Amino acid sequence: MDEFMQCYEKVYPQLYRTALYYMRNRQEAEDAVQDAVLAAYEKFYQLREKEKFSSWIMQILVNRCRRRMREWFRKDDDIEELPISQEPDFATSSAVKQVFWELKEEERLIVGLSVFCGYTSEEIAAILNKNHSTVRSRYRRALQKMRKKLEV
Repeated sequence: MDEFMQCYEKVYPQLYRTALYYMRNRQEAEDAVQDAVLAAYEKFYQLREKEKFSSWIMQILVNRCRRRMREWFRKDDDIEELPISQEPDFATSSAVKQVFWELKEEERLIVGLSVFCGYTSEEIAAILNKNHSTVRSRYRRALQKMRKKLEV
């Protein structure tokens, strides 16, 4: 329990930030983090290399967020009724956020993990089970897309 808590306390801010950018809602982000932490706690004994805790729990979180998003879209509710936070923002950050959300899901995830959480391409590759060169090229392309849309 103590070992899990020490590992968890180090990565909580990154977990919450990733979930918040993924889910776009504070309550949903908190719920996703809570689900991921519970699942990780239950399976912590299976983790052989404790130094990989951060990428391991991040992968669990991403899977939980994806599951929650799928559940939203399975409902018969209108997409406009999805819980999205409406925080006041400056024009520039609003434009960046808009362009960020126009990216494909995987691109958003790669950019978010890199920019907001500070993960390297190798760590992101481990989280997404992809080749690190693939992650780097998708990251560059996503940033280029964002630049182009912001320049217009």
